[in-house]
Amino acid sequence: MIGPAESDSPVDVEGIAAARVFWNLSVPSLYEEAVRRGEGVIAVDGPLVCRTGQHTGRSPNDKFLVREPSSDREIAWGVVNRPLGPRHFDLLYHDVVAALAGRELFVQQCHAGADPQYRLPIRVVTEYAWHSLFASNLFIVNHGERWTSGDTDHAFTIIDAPSFKADPARHGTASEVVIAVNFARRLVLIAGTSYAGEIKKSVFSILNYLLPLKGVLSMHCSANVGAAGDVALFFGLSGTGKTTLSSDAERRLIGDDEHGWSDRGVFNFEGGCYAKTIRLSLAAEPQIYATTRRFGTVLENVVLDDHTRVLNLDDDRFTENTRAAYPISFIGNSVPEGQGAHPANIVMLTADAFGVLPPIARLDPPGAMYHFLSGYTAKVAGTEKGVTEPKATFSTCFGAPFLPLAAGRYATLLGQKIARHRARVWLINTGWTGGGYGTGSRMKIAFTRAMIRAALSGALDTVQYERDPRFNLDIPVACPDVPVEVLQPRRTWKHGADYDAQAAKLASMFVENFAKFDADVSADVRAAGPTRS
Repeated sequence: MIGPAESDSPVDVEGIAAARVFWNLSVPSLYEEAVRRGEGVIAVDGPLVCRTGQHTGRSPNDKFLVREPSSDREIAWGVVNRPLGPRHFDLLYHDVVAALAGRELFVQQCHAGADPQYRLPIRVVTEYAWHSLFASNLFIVNHGERWTSGDTDHAFTIIDAPSFKADPARHGTASEVVIAVNFARRLVLIAGTSYAGEIKKSVFSILNYLLPLKGVLSMHCSANVGAAGDVALFFGLSGTGKTTLSSDAERRLIGDDEHGWSDRGVFNFEGGCYAKTIRLSLAAEPQIYATTRRFGTVLENVVLDDHTRVLNLDDDRFTENTRAAYPISFIGNSVPEGQGAHPANIVMLTADAFGVLPPIARLDPPGAMYHFLSGYTAKVAGTEKGVTEPKATFSTCFGAPFLPLAAGRYATLLGQKIARHRARVWLINTGWTGGGYGTGSRMKIAFTRAMIRAALSGALDTVQYERDPRFNLDIPVACPDVPVEVLQPRRTWKHGADYDAQAAKLASMFVENFAKFDADVSADVRAAGPTRS
């Protein structure tokens, strides 16, 4: 069934005997249902504001992959990919279905993957109207298009049941929260959490399993395209500026978070964006800021005045991880078809809170492989309990929590595609300069934008470079619209010896983290990273 419709008689949907099912409701209808059910409130200018309760972010320790014959040998089992037995999954499914019986449910029939050759049908069954709106915003929805029999046969189904609490003794889970993916049954069960991001990232994990097996590189990155058709990719962990920097008025946005790179080029996995909104600035991020003032946007855990319904994007009383989920069409210069050519440039973003990495450096192919596998950024003091100084974070391929396959498979695909299409690769530090967190200052976004603009335009192709011997990075000696002294981090510190000590500390962290890849990469990739000396 497609199009806005509902059934008032008991309906079997994915084995659930629901009292009432709302199929593919429109945005206004989902607003009405969310408000009727007390799931959210409408803020000034129209966004729907919802709370996720105690879970204001992902629950990585509660994610499981079902260990079954069709995928067992492909999956890199371990801390990230925790196995759940088929018997436990069957019990979990049985109990979720029983708990949802007699409830009102919402169904969205969507797709993931803008390239028709690789698109994946996704059916999202939710308890909450606002979760259905989230799915409608984030995935690709063509309201006038009917699913084919092939879509129905090959669809993955997500059953999202926040009110259900898993029983670790009965279901084999770690807690009352569970996100369980079963590749054989093409089924995902999400329970015990109202954080809508689990829906999005479950689909990403599925694509990270399916697509590399077809020779398509799945990537945790944003992408945009210039007037000449030149595509740029932006890799980066949360807080590095991936969404902000790819939203550029001078370039068109292909997507802000997840993409595939096939022999045909780059394509967005999604039909929407999921941007962090804490302390969002109209001056620095006008396009994203504008989406928080629009009907159709879902705001998670954003604070607003109870009487005036005016938003306060600076208030973090619920969480630092406040979010906006909106269709990509809300970005005026987005690419409707969600596809682009092979990348001419690849930008790897890091927010170095130690303040020792250069704001921009050019990477050769081995260096690109090294930093892709490292996936470095740093959390600042105060963001987590007990963190009193910058804390290095290494997330393989800039997306370790969502990678079912071994990291080397993604890295090999990236290296092959960089070589084949001669993409230029850049390391950009959006973190601290003149000292680490608490001493130095955050790199000005105007400087970062100027460096990216110069890199993508080719303006840095003809300048000289200086080699940083500790980090093995090539640093441009000049960049348009950026002060020369900013480009060399040591020169921005008051005392060079302090810089040297912090640089040695971070370099050792890189070396220790990369040791787990030493046996799986070539000597030139191992040599491309920082050194202890």
